[in-house]
Amino acid sequence: QLQLVESGGGLVQPGGSLRLSCAASGAPLGYYTIGWFRQAPGKGREGVSCIGSSGGSTTYADSVKGRFTISRDNAKATVYLQMNSLKPEDTAVYYCAAVHAYTSNLFAGNYRYWGQGTQVTVSS
Repeated sequence: QLQLVESGGGLVQPGGSLRLSCAASGAPLGYYTIGWFRQAPGKGREGVSCIGSSGGSTTYADSVKGRFTISRDNAKATVYLQMNSLKPEDTAVYYCAAVHAYTSNLFAGNYRYWGQGTQVTVSS
C-alpha cells in the first residue's frame, strides 16, 4: 500500500522560499497522480497543485500560479513543491496526496492516499 511522508516545512519571512518534499514508499510512484493541498486554521482544505504520473501535466490554483512549481522524480520516488515569494496567506498545513492516474485535478475527494502534513508559517 502506498505511503506518503511530507517534509521541508518551517517558518519563513514574507518573500522567502521553501521547498517541500513528498516521499513515497510501498508502490511505484509512477503509477500515481500527485496533488498538494493545504489547510489553514478554521478553513477547509484547498487544492494547491497537482502533477500527472509522467510529470508532463501540471495544474496550479490561481492563488499560487507563477510562485509555486511542482515537479516529480519517479526514480527517487519523490514529488516536490518549490514555493517562492511566499505570503502570509500561504500559512497552512500542507499535505501531499495520491490517486491512481485516471484523473488529474484539485478536488481532494479524488485522492485516496494522504501524508501526515507539514506546517508552513509565513510571518514577519
